[in-house]
Amino acid sequence: MTGRADDENTTSAPSALQNGISVLRAFSIGEPALGVTEISRRVQLHKSTASRILGQLEQLNLVARDPESGRFRLGLGLIGLAGPLLADLDVRRIAYPALEELTARTKETSALVVWSDNESVSVEQVPSPMQVKHTTPIGTRYTTSASASVQVFLAELPTAHVRDLLDRRLLGGGHDDEHTKQRYLDRLAQVRADGFAINAGETSVEEIGISAPVRDHRGRTTAAVLLSAPSFRVSESLREQLAEVVRATADDISQRLGAPE
Repeated sequence: MTGRADDENTTSAPSALQNGISVLRAFSIGEPALGVTEISRRVQLHKSTASRILGQLEQLNLVARDPESGRFRLGLGLIGLAGPLLADLDVRRIAYPALEELTARTKETSALVVWSDNESVSVEQVPSPMQVKHTTPIGTRYTTSASASVQVFLAELPTAHVRDLLDRRLLGGGHDDEHTKQRYLDRLAQVRADGFAINAGETSVEEIGISAPVRDHRGRTTAAVLLSAPSFRVSESLREQLAEVVRATADDISQRLGAPE
């Protein structure tokens, strides 16, 4: 016979896990350090609940508290959790030399990103040697529809799936009516035809993003190459040239993965 306490534990466990993950996802590249009040507001939890979760995450080394400011940052324990996954990504290992070559050729930051649910995530990068640059640290997430890598992945999905993401507003970018949704779907069709996507300062006026799909031995898009550069260094004509180089790099990685011709 199952007791009431057991039933309560069963139903409460997923909620506790989801809250813990929500707290971890509250941190970002732009805001790596947050206080308890900020976190509780972002994840819509009572401050005491957020504080308790942070205490548990701190014990697991998944977050770390600054002793002076009392603010929290993500902990090194997360790297330990992600390590086996990153090591198992053959595409990451195979892509790295091509990314190095791309950065050497363009002098801009190159990265490899993969698709996760409704966002693209950086799993490898080679930073630009230039003093002024845009970087894509491992773990960077792209969640807006205009992001170059997001366009690449969505261009490979069935139209109904993309429309569902837009209808449920799971992608940032403001596609609130049928006209803007259809215009975006037409844009994705052009990305499929071109073999690359460009984000010309649409998510940040200071940055240009160019991305192209990487395909595996089954011909499926398994990752994408992403080039990030300051807008002031990339003219419109150079943008098209860089797009061809990024596409060639993605094709090279695809060939190494055994993609069909």
